[in-house]
Amino acid sequence: MLISKAIAEQIRAGTVTAQYRRWDVPRVKVGGTQLTPAGVVRFTRVARVNDLDRLTDRAARAAGMKNADALRKALAPRPNRAPSERGSRGGEYIYRINLEWAGEDPRLALREELPDAAACAEIARRTAVLDRRLGDGWTRETLEWIDANPRVVSKRLAELRGVELAPMKTDIRKLKALGLTISHDVGYELSPRGAAYLAWLRR
Repeated sequence: MLISKAIAEQIRAGTVTAQYRRWDVPRVKVGGTQLTPAGVVRFTRVARVNDLDRLTDRAARAAGMKNADALRKALAPRPNRAPSERGSRGGEYIYRINLEWAGEDPRLALREELPDAAACAEIARRTAVLDRRLGDGWTRETLEWIDANPRVVSKRLAELRGVELAPMKTDIRKLKALGLTISHDVGYELSPRGAAYLAWLRR
């Protein structure tokens, strides 16, 4: 379920407590969690909405929308658009998902942890999976590029590396999940954990 940074920040602040999605079947479960740009959110209720005309302005504002008309417009079916498994406009039914902020992004603490030799070996074992899929030495090459080009706009970094932008950003997020990189509004940089791991590789 896609949640924008702006909405995620409002969930964290407690001003947004619900989202609406057009799906064929629910794609989240009560009690489940999801990592967002503002931390972890938890899904507390999932209910099908059978009558959009009964949506109130108050319900719309709880979802981060201006009023009920704006919410109904956002949820209107798009007959010429193929249903999307992730988007809010695909699918036959409307669902209301109640949610709450559940805590900080666990990667924030992880990226500050300096790994010892054993931890570095474990990181190497896990990144070997990426290297097998993306090319031998991909992890080290990417970390070296980020180390040499901190906070360089992603598009420029993709040009420097000679790769497509969207897949590159997806792959770098895998390094972020290991606590090795930090994403900024513009570009990336190595986390303390990532810098220590790169130094271990160089040795």
